[in-house]
Amino acid sequence: MTSRITAVRAMEILDSRGNPTVRVYVDLDDGTHSAASVPSGASTGENEAIELRDGDKTRYQGKGVLRAVANVNMKIAPELIGMDVTRQVDIDRRMIEMDGTVNKSSLGANSILGVSMAVARAAAISCRMPLYRYLGGSGARRIPVPAMNIINGGEHADNSVDIQEFMAVPLGAVTFAEGLRSVAETFHTLKKILKSRGLATSVGDEGGFAPNLASNEAALEIIIQAIEQAGYRPGEDIAIGLDSAASSFATDVPGRYNLIWSGAGEMSSADLVALGEQWAGKYPIVSWEDPLAENDWESFKDFTRKVGDRIDIVGDDIFVTNTLYIDRGIREMAANSALIKLNQIGTVSETIDAVRMCRDAGWRYFISHRSGETEDTFLADFAVAMDGGQLKTGSASRSERIAKYNRLLEIEQELGGKALYYWK
Repeated sequence: MTSRITAVRAMEILDSRGNPTVRVYVDLDDGTHSAASVPSGASTGENEAIELRDGDKTRYQGKGVLRAVANVNMKIAPELIGMDVTRQVDIDRRMIEMDGTVNKSSLGANSILGVSMAVARAAAISCRMPLYRYLGGSGARRIPVPAMNIINGGEHADNSVDIQEFMAVPLGAVTFAEGLRSVAETFHTLKKILKSRGLATSVGDEGGFAPNLASNEAALEIIIQAIEQAGYRPGEDIAIGLDSAASSFATDVPGRYNLIWSGAGEMSSADLVALGEQWAGKYPIVSWEDPLAENDWESFKDFTRKVGDRIDIVGDDIFVTNTLYIDRGIREMAANSALIKLNQIGTVSETIDAVRMCRDAGWRYFISHRSGETEDTFLADFAVAMDGGQLKTGSASRSERIAKYNRLLEIEQELGGKALYYWK
């Protein structure tokens, strides 16, 4: 017997930066109730699906989402009432067709995604399944390796570091719980080192520390020191992941960058590729996200040719979880991995399509949060469902990040001896 949607409604809530976002509720005729909250990014790709903001400067400095809420309540809801909740693809397609734009700018990706996530969760509850099993099938049992953000820079912090994220990646653990413990211990050790040097231990948008350091390379050095002082071996027990978010310091001149936060000044694409090649040989880096700007495809390909056999080159802004751009990336060998963000594309089913394309091409795919998050743990279940090797969901601070880690601990305990955990 199928369960059908009886009500869909939305409201405006706040995300982890104190900015408005959308929460959607879905009710079914079997008495099921569900809710889902939509994240929001700060460093966004120009081809991302559009989150709809009100633009009314008298409310939340123009960032209100009452228009998006109204679109759910007045436009989307009437179209979905009576639909079989398990028909995720049909429901998502109905909303995409209603929107009628290539980037969901009419109804808003925040409206559409909120409904899409709440529908998936309602279906899982109605089927009496955990969300990860409903979305991933009975074989879903791989817990992702946590890439824990421990130093923030760029647009995620007010400091002198250009690289947006420096992450600790636990390679040597045999369980998620042990991997999480090792990077959390490294995070707390890093705090002690920073304090001992008189450096700030305040945190950025994703919970990583945001100190003013002498250079971007100084961040790598202090992380290695923290790994060692925490009792782990750099490159064996814990490695480093980077997210340059290079579009954030690209200039209007193609192939030119200005590292404004550190004061390193202007660099060419070739300079960045050479620097990246040097770092990849010198430091225990295992993944590097957006080392070049989203439109710098030739330099992306150059960097992948030079270091792609050693590390994961992860496309975020360049691919925006969109199969159109991922397909081009695969054909042109512009990277070897893709970052997957639900709100970049705007529906659960389209996000799954992006994962499937990566998997079919033999690419790695890393599930990711956004800098503006909520306490919703949908992402943790989604990461397990998608059988991905890595999850980016912030640091060992800020409850909206910890909620995802704690949910993964629950899933691992639920799976018991059936749980899988490995980097590659």
